[in-house]
Amino acid sequence: MAEVTRKELILALVAAGDHPRLAGMDLSGLVLRSIDLHGADLTDANLSGADLRRANLHKAVLRGADLRGTQLIAANLAEADLLGANLALADLSGANLKGAFLGQAHLRQAVLYRADLRGAELPQADLMGANLTECCLYGADLTQANLLGAAMSKADTRAAKMSDARMPDGSVHA
Repeated sequence: MAEVTRKELILALVAAGDHPRLAGMDLSGLVLRSIDLHGADLTDANLSGADLRRANLHKAVLRGADLRGTQLIAANLAEADLLGANLALADLSGANLKGAFLGQAHLRQAVLYRADLRGAELPQADLMGANLTECCLYGADLTQANLLGAAMSKADTRAAKMSDARMPDGSVHA
């Protein structure tokens, strides 16, 4: 009997029904472009280096997940729970993160070029050196976030809460 690959196992779990439970699973390095993981439980999952371009992660739970270096270009992460997730070096260009919760998330050197973070919550998030060029942060909560060295050219920060945030130039927002 042939051995089932990790990717085949994941696809079988996803096909099994709504809100797949993939908590703690090792999905690192897998190519899962355009996969539908709407509402999936990916708590503490290892997705480092995975290709999730155009994936649907709407309302997914990714608390403590390892997403270092993950390709999330044009992915739908609206209303996702990413509390404490590690997204260092991840590419979220053009991603939909409307209403997502990224409290204490690690986004060092992440690419959020033209990402939509309207109404997203990023309290105490570490965005040091991140690329937020043309990012929509309208109404986002960046309370106590670390934006030191972040590129924010043409970023829309209207109505954003930025109290005690460390700004790209090192100053602290009042």
